Amino acid sequence: MSRLTYGALTRLEITRTLRNKKFMFFSVIYPAGLFLVIAGPQDDTTISGTGGLTLGAFYMVAMASFGALTAVLMGNSERIAKEREKGWVRQLRLTSLPGRGYVLAKIASAAVVSLPSIIIVFLVAAAIKHIHLEPWQWLALTGVIWAGSLCFAALGVAIGYLATGDAVRPITMIIYFGLSILGGLWLPTTAYPRWLQDVTSWLPTHAYAGLGQAIELGGAPHAKDVALIVGYFLVFAVAAAWLYRKDTRKA
Repeated sequence: MSRLTYGALTRLEITRTLRNKKFMFFSVIYPAGLFLVIAGPQDDTTISGTGGLTLGAFYMVAMASFGALTAVLMGNSERIAKEREKGWVRQLRLTSLPGRGYVLAKIASAAVVSLPSIIIVFLVAAAIKHIHLEPWQWLALTGVIWAGSLCFAALGVAIGYLATGDAVRPITMIIYFGLSILGGLWLPTTAYPRWLQDVTSWLPTHAYAGLGQAIELGGAPHAKDVALIVGYFLVFAVAAAWLYRKDTRKA
């Protein structure tokens, strides 16, 4: 254990994640199923206030983002809380691995799970809902949604070290659904009152969805959305590393 490195821990985390078949099923298949149900038969309907996005295009990005969020946030928080109860922190104390190495390993392993969930939503959207985009748009959408999910992977690590094993699931669910609904992953925020739209425009999930929507409309992600995602990622990652070190000192 004294020679545990970031690379070795990352490989271990990825292997453990891929072996969890139930988690993989809900993380990868669940978002695509939701997309088919929510988009419905009226997927060519244009949503007002979105710059011309159709219902199908809007929910394709929303559900791909939601799927990535599910994979990285739910998986990290609950798994880490269980690891703390089982004494994994005490084992890591015996290694020279710094707090940032542990956080980065968790984020990297979560990213491996989030990518398939994004791709499957896109495949379903193209094959069943007949959504057509340029090749560069498909590639850009995959890249920005995948990269943006790292922000929520860091949040999942922070929650896992902040909450106890009994409390982590309800806390995560509140944050998970709260961010998803308010951020516009379940319905367009243009349907909200003006004051609520002003609030939600600063949420990480709103910026996350905005990255993909801008690409769907043929442009580049807005600078504000990029800055918000990067800013939230740094805050969550620093908080996760600090909470890890704090928990290690108590172990």
